Amino acid sequence: MVKKIVKIIFSITLIVLFTGCSLPFLGKSGSGGGIVIAGGNTSERQILSEIQKQMIKHYMPKEDVQIINNLGSTVLIVQTFTRNICNVSGAMYTGTSLTGELGLEPQTDTKKALELVQKGYKEKYNMKWYDSYGFENTYAFMVRKDFAEKNNLKKISDLKNLAPNLRAGVDTSWIRRKGDGYEAFKEKYGFDFKKVYPMEIGLVYDAVKNSEMDIVLGYSTDGRINSYDLIILEDDLKVFPAYDACPVASYDILERYPVLDEVLSKLVGKISSEDMQRLNKMSDEDLIEPQNVAKMFLEENNYFE
Repeated sequence: MVKKIVKIIFSITLIVLFTGCSLPFLGKSGSGGGIVIAGGNTSERQILSEIQKQMIKHYMPKEDVQIINNLGSTVLIVQTFTRNICNVSGAMYTGTSLTGELGLEPQTDTKKALELVQKGYKEKYNMKWYDSYGFENTYAFMVRKDFAEKNNLKKISDLKNLAPNLRAGVDTSWIRRKGDGYEAFKEKYGFDFKKVYPMEIGLVYDAVKNSEMDIVLGYSTDGRINSYDLIILEDDLKVFPAYDACPVASYDILERYPVLDEVLSKLVGKISSEDMQRLNKMSDEDLIEPQNVAKMFLEENNYFE
């Protein structure tokens, strides 16, 4: 029943996006109403959206703040801005927006990537990209901690002599990706693994934990990295583009609520990769609701006062 309700809400959202109709529960964000945050369909985006909402309510208690979750892509999130449905985004990622909405080449330089999306989104969408929360969610090779210590592994280049004997589990889509996929990896690092197993991304963590794989390619902020005692190997030759997570807001809403700019700025540089791994674990494994995860994190940090 719950899944059915979620699907109905998501379908209504799509209708709103692509027909331009309005619904009472969305407020009047584009015409002088409250603050509406575009969430997402991942725990990470939902947690970050809740952090934003609770920060705003803490510093701007009189203002109405809503979240629209289950927006499954950056394309949909941008549509909510251009249709004046949402005016703040819980998180957008530099690499995704750079190559997607802006149609530019991927960048491995995090500073350059951020500068390009900040400039591009301001000109194209009148949206402000803040500097990063303090972490990126990108592809990352990881191994068990004991395996890393035994073989003195800290960065991907350290694998060169071991690679011909290693079983690697990787995201199925990564095999075919251009620019930062399998072929680009082999060209950049100059080695290959004994056997590469395409897998669903959610299965790779258990595979390496249970020694079914020697090394896997996963996402750098997944909560299982910490709970499974895995170590991320540094991408020292920079094959993977920058995917820094950043708060985003429309310039219109920032003009309407000048204090909002100060509130969102308080989150810049305040959430590390380790923090995000822990928060994701609380939601995905401990089954704590995103709003409660956000509340605990903000209380731990005194709302960054």
